[in-house]
Amino acid sequence: MYPAVHAEARPDYPAMVLAGTGESIGYRDLDRRSVRLARVLRAAGLGPDSCVAIIAENRLEWSEIVWATQRTGMIALPISPRVRPGDLRALLTDAGAAAVITTSGHADPVGEALAGMPAPPIALSIDGGRPGFADYEKALAAESDAALDGERLGGRMMVTSGTTGRPKAIRSPRPDVHPAEARPNLGGYTELLEMDSEMVYLSAGPTYHVSPFRFLICTQQLGGTVIEMERFDPVGALEAMARYGVTHAQFVPTMLSRMLALPPDVRARYDLSALRVAITGAAPCRPELKRAICDWWGPVVHELYGSSESYGGTHIDPVEGLLRPGSVGRAASGSLHITDPDDPERELPVGEVGQVWFADGPTFSYVGDETKTAGSRNSRGWATIGDLGRLDAEGYLYLAGRRNDIIISGGVNIHPGPAEEVLATHPGVREACVVGLPDDDLGEIACAVVVLDSEVLGSGPPDAELLDLCRKRVGRQNSPRLLRVVDELPRNDTGKLDRKLLRARLAAV
Repeated sequence: MYPAVHAEARPDYPAMVLAGTGESIGYRDLDRRSVRLARVLRAAGLGPDSCVAIIAENRLEWSEIVWATQRTGMIALPISPRVRPGDLRALLTDAGAAAVITTSGHADPVGEALAGMPAPPIALSIDGGRPGFADYEKALAAESDAALDGERLGGRMMVTSGTTGRPKAIRSPRPDVHPAEARPNLGGYTELLEMDSEMVYLSAGPTYHVSPFRFLICTQQLGGTVIEMERFDPVGALEAMARYGVTHAQFVPTMLSRMLALPPDVRARYDLSALRVAITGAAPCRPELKRAICDWWGPVVHELYGSSESYGGTHIDPVEGLLRPGSVGRAASGSLHITDPDDPERELPVGEVGQVWFADGPTFSYVGDETKTAGSRNSRGWATIGDLGRLDAEGYLYLAGRRNDIIISGGVNIHPGPAEEVLATHPGVREACVVGLPDDDLGEIACAVVVLDSEVLGSGPPDAELLDLCRKRVGRQNSPRLLRVVDELPRNDTGKLDRKLLRARLAAV
């Protein structure tokens, strides 16, 4: 299934609605406009496997750009507008971008990136022409919306978050099938999350991120409706869920925390009875937060674990999530293995923390970086992105940070995850993380960084109380030696903690 089929069956049914303004596009118009854009791109010389970069805020045009690529065999490359011009230039060059579509608000930095390219791609601006950019609407108006010939399913290149280095494009294989014959973009998750043609999916995050992007495609494959928030705010999310009868919604844990922090009388205003599935991911969801949301919304919270590489993933449903606090579930795509972080060939027994690998999952490659691609595999063909975790006897995964986050202090490896879990259990701590800071004697020293929730701590300084709690629960060797209190932890716009930025801020103090 794809929009052309739904355009015939129910032409005026909304394919996407902007949550704030109510502006919408139905399946007939989505079909016609995506055909026109496909013709624009073909006329510029693009064909199957040509790369089309999208750099835009959340807006209706995402749907038609995505489907212009997904019905012509082209490759969609969604990119954060926050990527700096120099990094953007390298990213577009590595990916071999043949077209870039952006908006007037981002045209200046995008234009700066394109100006430094020896063979710049064609460039379109959605909301009016700008110097160096063709006018998107005029280009579409000049083309026919007659049925396309030679339709083939397109592909995607996602982009790493860049928290550990320059953002990289990730290429996934493109099935060579007609888009009407393609399996749902989310594979087995479609059934696990009860996705169907009647679903109303609230997309609260930026569409260029892998989960909102793939859920958009899957929802419109099935013929459902995407309710897209222009920008997340907690009250706006509740208003949208109530107004549009949202059945499925997706939030990073920080969004859930902000909605939960609203006054009880505000939360009580909204009828959320249509909600069947609330999806969380991108960062681990604290058990206390998940339990509180389920107390409010009912047993609807599903947690997913995966990555931009889409090389494997896990799922845990609402019942299991409460019975196994802290777990991100069992493998839903690929099969899980845990190995010694220093020996990727040695598999560890149940319960031991090591590097997380997926076998038998989808393949991927880092575009323009063969070394990084090779480093993500072991001799058995398993793949990893460097996350750490452990499995229990039933195959449920519990994450423990990333290999790059390991702190080496006096030759001893300290995994930040266990101490972070302990700190998060304290009622006076809203958020916590543990990072390594430079130390002349030990090389690195473990430092706990916390956001305090209220005056719940004891009468003594928080340093003493919280550090002592860690020593009692995880042992002196694995505990932080320092503690810093901050107003907030830095996160990127997909909700992931930016440890690199946090370490830089702390080192500068």
